[in-house]
Order: sequence, then C-alpha cells, then structure tokens
Amino acid sequence: MKNLTSTPTFLLLEFSDVRELQILHFFIYLALYLTAVTWNIFIIIAIVVDYHLHTPMYFFLFNLAMIDIGFISVTVPKSMAVSLMDDRSISYSGCVAQVFFCFCFGTSELIILTIMAHDRHTAICNPLEYERIMHKGTCLEMVATGWIFSVFYTILHTGGTFANTFCSNRINQLFCETPHLLKCSCSNIYLVEVGFLAISCSVVLACFVFIIITYVKIFRTVLRIPSVHGQKKALSTCIPHLTVVSLYVLTAIFAYTRPPGDSSSAVDVAVAAMYSIIPPTLNPFIYSMRNNEIKAALWKVLKLFFSSKKPCWFYIVNI
Repeated sequence: MKNLTSTPTFLLLEFSDVRELQILHFFIYLALYLTAVTWNIFIIIAIVVDYHLHTPMYFFLFNLAMIDIGFISVTVPKSMAVSLMDDRSISYSGCVAQVFFCFCFGTSELIILTIMAHDRHTAICNPLEYERIMHKGTCLEMVATGWIFSVFYTILHTGGTFANTFCSNRINQLFCETPHLLKCSCSNIYLVEVGFLAISCSVVLACFVFIIITYVKIFRTVLRIPSVHGQKKALSTCIPHLTVVSLYVLTAIFAYTRPPGDSSSAVDVAVAAMYSIIPPTLNPFIYSMRNNEIKAALWKVLKLFFSSKKPCWFYIVNI
C-alpha cells in the first residue's frame, strides 16, 4: 500500500451525496451550534454577574460551560463547511488540531464532572465541613490540575495517533477521530494507541463507577433528611449533574467501544452527533430546568440584554 504520511490533506465523511441533504445538514448543525454556544454563554454570563452564584458548584458549572463551547466548536463548524462548500478535505495540521482539542476538552469535561460529584457529596454528606474542604484555593487547584492532566494526556494520545504511517487519507467520520484514523494506518505502531484507548475507556468507566458510588452515598444521606422540602432541595442540585454525567459517559463509551467500519454509514453520523453535539447542547438546559437560582440569574441576564438600548457586547466587555 502507498505511504500517505506526507499527504497534506485527509478526506472526511460527507453527510450525504445529495446536495439538498447537505444543505439541510448545514442548517440543522448551524441551529444546534448556535443554540449550544448561545446558552452556554448565557450560563457563563449569569454565573459571572450574579454574586449569589459565586460558589464552588457554579464555579465548576462555569468551567463546564466553557468546555462545552470549546468541544462543540472543534468539530461542528468544519462539518458544516464540508456540507456547505461540498469539500471534504481537511489539512493534516487541521486534523491534528481536531484530535488534540477533542481529547483535551473531552478529558477536561470528564474531570470536571467527577469534581462536581465530589463537590455535591461534600455539600450534602459533610455540610459542616463544606467551606473548609471546598474553599476557593482548593477549587482552583482541582481545576488547574485537571487542565494540566488533560493537556499531558492529550499530547500522549495525539502523538500516539499521528506517529503512525497512513496508507489512506479517507476518514469514515464527520471529523478526525482517533479510531477512524487508526483504520487508515498501515504500521504496527497503531497497536500502541489502541492500548492507550483501551486504558482510556477503563479510566472513563472507573470515573463513572466512582460517580455512581458517590451518588449512592448521597442518596442514602438524602433519605435520612427528615424534611421532604430538604430532600427535594438536595436532589435538585444532584439530578441535573447525574443526568449530564450519564449522557456524556454513555455516549462516549458507545462511540469509542464501537469498532469503526470500513465504509461510511448512517450509524457513523449518529455516533458522531451523539457525543460531539448532544451533550454540549443539552447541558445548559438540563442545569437550568430544575435549578431555580440559575433560572433566576438567566432571566435577569435575558431581561438586561433584550430590554436595554445598549448592545449585548457592551455588558460582556464590562463584566
């Protein structure tokens, strides 16, 4: 097979060969992308401007919203450009960037969700020790450590992926994804990255199990609360997080444990959308539906933006 390692471009998967369906795909992805970015920005602004939300739980939610914006921005705009311009090509450096940032934002999201589980466990199971354990310095250290680990882990995976020799430049996915890139490899080095991916799936599963065990302890504590109102208040901060965790982890495990096919299929498109679009789009709605504090803060921000004669960017710049 021909060595294509030096080939400057890869060819991504098209949504469809039919031009009308390509345009439809563009507008659907555009609507989802604008929805995800807009509502995550609103979440960020609401947390920044409302001092009532300057707590560890909302600090982590602030980080989660930023990660969601980054994660969906890595893959969706390029996929839209492919459909709009009818051009499947992506440069080698662009493919490297997609793999790097997908791993970086994906790993960071898992770490933040795990930290948020620890935060809820401390708040509900050890309320008297909460301020001492989850003080500002600790929160910053946990988030900073998570980002440092994510970058190191991402460099490892990206290097393991692109150290391979590629004998094909056709990627059967809407964006550059490691399992599909490894299918294009014609060297034995890809087995190293396969091993890394297997370890990664184990780590993701371990984090998910840790979160589940944490919530079992939380629910036991909640059931011992004598007041029904107290139980509902405690659960109102847990259910959204548990929903987001389930949505993210299950879609990621399904995407990375499913063997990549030799040819494109509707399942490939669905899998790509499941973990690259659905979680970042739904997370703001999940967190705002059952959280009265977030809803009140968002309502204030929306009234400020739409009732004022000054443009929206004026308030963002002056936060």
